[in-house]
Parts: sequence; C-alpha cells; structure tokens
Amino acid sequence: MKLPARLVAPVAAALVLVAAACAPQTSGNGAEGDDRTGTLRVWLFQEVDNRPKERVVDAAVTAFEKRHPGADVQVEYIPVDTRAQRVKAAFNDPASAPDVIEYGNTDTAGYVDDGGLADVSAEFAAWPDARDTDPAARASVTVDGKVYGAPLFVGVRALYYRTDVFRELGLRPPRTQTELIATAKRIRAAKPGLYGIAVGGAYTYGALPFLWAHGGELATPRGGSYTSAVDGAAARKGIAAYTSLFGDDNCPAAKCASMGGNATVTAFASGRAAMAIGGDFSHAAVEAGTAKGRYAVVPLPGVTEGSIAPAFAGGNNVGVLRSSSHRTLAVDLMKSLAGKDTQRRLFDAMGFLPTYTDVRAEAARKQPFVKPFIDTLAAGAEFVPASPAWGRIDASLVLPTMFQEIVSGRKDVATASRDAAEKMDAAFASAAG
Repeated sequence: MKLPARLVAPVAAALVLVAAACAPQTSGNGAEGDDRTGTLRVWLFQEVDNRPKERVVDAAVTAFEKRHPGADVQVEYIPVDTRAQRVKAAFNDPASAPDVIEYGNTDTAGYVDDGGLADVSAEFAAWPDARDTDPAARASVTVDGKVYGAPLFVGVRALYYRTDVFRELGLRPPRTQTELIATAKRIRAAKPGLYGIAVGGAYTYGALPFLWAHGGELATPRGGSYTSAVDGAAARKGIAAYTSLFGDDNCPAAKCASMGGNATVTAFASGRAAMAIGGDFSHAAVEAGTAKGRYAVVPLPGVTEGSIAPAFAGGNNVGVLRSSSHRTLAVDLMKSLAGKDTQRRLFDAMGFLPTYTDVRAEAARKQPFVKPFIDTLAAGAEFVPASPAWGRIDASLVLPTMFQEIVSGRKDVATASRDAAEKMDAAFASAAG
C-alpha cells in the first residue's frame, strides 16, 4: 500500500487483514450460476487524484463492454480507510458483494483463507499476457500453488542519494551495505545537520532488504504453515546491520525509532537526509521537495560488491470473488483491468510500475528514473509468507517492535529477534488451526 494509495499493499493492507483475519469463514459463498449478461460490479481503490485512474479504467471497461454485448460494468472507487469493513461484509454477504475487486498483494492469503477469492489458475495459465508476469508478482497472487487473481502493479524500493552532498564530500554511491553504513556515518560527521541516511524503526519494508541480503528469511514453510526465521543467524546479521544505522552518528534513535517509510522519504525530500530508501512511488514526493534536481537513485546494495539487496515486492492485484454469478465475464474483466494495455496506460497516467517484464522495459525507455527499480526487480525481489497470519503479524507491529527494542537499547538483537519469532510462530499456529 502506498500512502499515496499505491502504497496500500505494504501499509494500509494491514488494516484489511486485521478484519479479514477476524472474519468468520465464508465457505458457503460460492456462486450458483455463470450469467453471460447483466451487471458486473467492480471495487477499485480510490487514489489521491483519482481522475487519471478513472480515465484508464473507463477505457478498459468500454473495450470490455464492446466485446460482451449485454454486459454492463459499474465501477465504484472505495476509500482506503473504510475498505476493511466493506470487504469483510462482502465476503459474508454475497448479495452485496462485487464481482471484481482490487486488493493489496499482502491480502491474498487472508482473502483466500476467508473463502473470498475465486481460484483462476486455469484461466491465468491460458492467458498470453500472464506469460510475461515477473515471478514476484506471480507469487503475490499464488497460495498453495493456486492463482487467485492478476497482479495490477508492483512497487519496490531503491536508494535515493543527494548528488550535491556526495560531490562535495568526494563520495561515490555505496556498492555494499558495509560501505553504505560507513558512508552514512561519514556524511553525518561532516554535516551534523543531516541524517547520513534516514531510517525508521517502523519502516519494515526498508529494513527487510538488509535481512534478506545477509541470507536471512522471515519464515520458512513447514507442514502447510510457516515457522519464523527472524531469529536465525543470517537474519540476525541483517537486523544488526540495519539497526546499526540508529544513533547520533547517523539517525538518532530518539527521532528515528518511530519513523515509518513516509517519514524517511519526507526527511530526504525536505533536505534533512543525504540518503533514504524510497520506492518508485516516492518519486513524485521527492520531485516536489527541496531535493529536486539534486538527487539520483541506485539499487540498494547487497552484502557483496556489485550485488543488489532483495527488495519487498509490494503492489496491488485484481481478483474475482467466489460469490460472483458472472464468473466467465468477471475473469475476462479482470484480464482487461490488469492486462498489458491497461498497465501501460496506468504507468503513463499514475506511474504504477507494470508487473510484466516486457512492459516494464518499455516504461524504462519512456521514463529513465524507473531503471534502478526495474534493475532491483530483475535481481530478485522477495515477498511475505503466503499465510493469513501475516496480516496479524503486520498489524500487531511485531517487526517494528523488534527494531525499536533494539535501537532503544532495551533488548539485544538475539533477545529481540527471539521474542519476535515467538510472536510470529504463535500467529502462524493460530492461522493453521
């Protein structure tokens, strides 16, 4: 999820998952028919400036209705802050439910567990466009080997840095995470008014690339569920690397422990930080700030020189509800809304990064600023465990609490990660039960 609405997957989707996790099972909401005419209802997320999105969607809907005489599509744009309750109600009352919905990609497992989404594996496999879907995006619609929607867009993070500061201090863009940490502290020493790199104790998706780059994992599959791995040796190395950036020599814990992703990007955009981990979706905010014209972006480095740290593949998907009485039409509408032509238009209109590798290459030729993000995706992105428990873990702030306990000095890395792992395992066990 975006805080513009594009960040809905990594942030606001947690709200939906809280409701979804608590919703009663809806195994009785399967459709009784497959009408080939009539009204199809669609719920899409409302953007901060929704008009460009509406124009793209209207074009896709018009083309769909021409292909299907007798079909009428009604699109409703739902606010992020009320969608949790609406989706929960739709799953439990098929009569009020839409046929097609947009949802944050971390919602998939929870929605499947609640019996809300239709299995479209066969249609997805036969869809020519889907052959070019990148693996991380495909994973975001997949639960237990079955496909429950189509990826709509993907969002990843990379390293923004101030070119003027680097030039003044004779620095180069860091090529390893060790060099990144040293560079941040060198900048802070030379310019005490700047954070070397803005980091946040509540910025889960900015921290995870450090964990993954060191070979760590969030969790590992086990017997149809998951077991937490954040307390593994490799994960602890990544956690230690990230939390080493909190302190007076870079980003003071008193100010930075509570910061989330938006706050770190704001610090960079406003000229208070020389570096920040921001998404392709952060570009407009940075362009609107005092850093405009004085920054560049490179992939966040990994542990070894020349490597790229794995990034979280955020984004949104489009899926068909099991309760739809227009399944064939709904699946075709899903393809229209998430197909290559629509994704091209959404990139041009909204900056949404396409989920298709070939369409992303076209986007990079149009807008060079997206290249570092595309390179990051090409290097291999990561996703959260495909478990309904992830919503509970995310919403209860298990990982931010772990980071904050470490940077405050209340716990060391081993203790904090062990305690976080116990909370995660409890959530996985509850979901499996």
